[in-house]
Amino acid sequence: MNRLNRVCLVKNSNVKQSNNLGWVSSNWSGYAVSGRKNAFRKISANWTVPFVRPSSNNSYSSAWIGIDGFGNSSLIQTGTGHDFVNGKAHYYAWWEILPQTMTLIPKPVHPGDHMKAVISKLKGSTWLISLRNTSRNWVFRTIKRYRGPQASAEWIVEAPQVGASISKLARISKVYFTGCRLNGKNPMLTPENRGTMLQNNNVTSIPGKPSAAGDAFAVTNLIGRASGPVRKPKRS
Repeated sequence: MNRLNRVCLVKNSNVKQSNNLGWVSSNWSGYAVSGRKNAFRKISANWTVPFVRPSSNNSYSSAWIGIDGFGNSSLIQTGTGHDFVNGKAHYYAWWEILPQTMTLIPKPVHPGDHMKAVISKLKGSTWLISLRNTSRNWVFRTIKRYRGPQASAEWIVEAPQVGASISKLARISKVYFTGCRLNGKNPMLTPENRGTMLQNNNVTSIPGKPSAAGDAFAVTNLIGRASGPVRKPKRS
């Protein structure tokens, strides 16, 4: 399967101005923080693997943490995949460093599993990627070279690229990100950091407001619900 998680494809849309939902993208939904070059050296979070509901056509989704990719073309990331392909749901774990395609992690993943992920700079261009499934009692670690600018950090639900196009987002249950940390500290997320996914002029995935502590949030899938198309505000 030629499946690739992409950098954020930002869209210009009235959904941002009319609903105060931060940034808008055709492939990302979640929270992203931007900074100067070399600002971010470690990111971590927990999430629960969502359930995939049936869809009439093949559909795909990822939940992940990463550094870079928001406003630049680099990205180091790890997460889980939850797709509905050929009439069946598929769940798996992966890591990826662009421009390479994702690498599958040969460990079991099931809906409802609790994941813990860490991406951390060790020294120079050497990085640790760690993904743990506490429900299945396994942990994966790998050390890789990465030379990105370290200018953004993210906690994301994505509609990945499959073949030459961005895929239709899978009909997944709500994804809860908790214990978000950036450089080992609470990122103090704000509503301005959140991004909404817009596909075919419809809001398909939207993050809720951050927790009172600023380190947790949920991403809700709106496919099949009465979200409706984005409407331009009337001129007075």
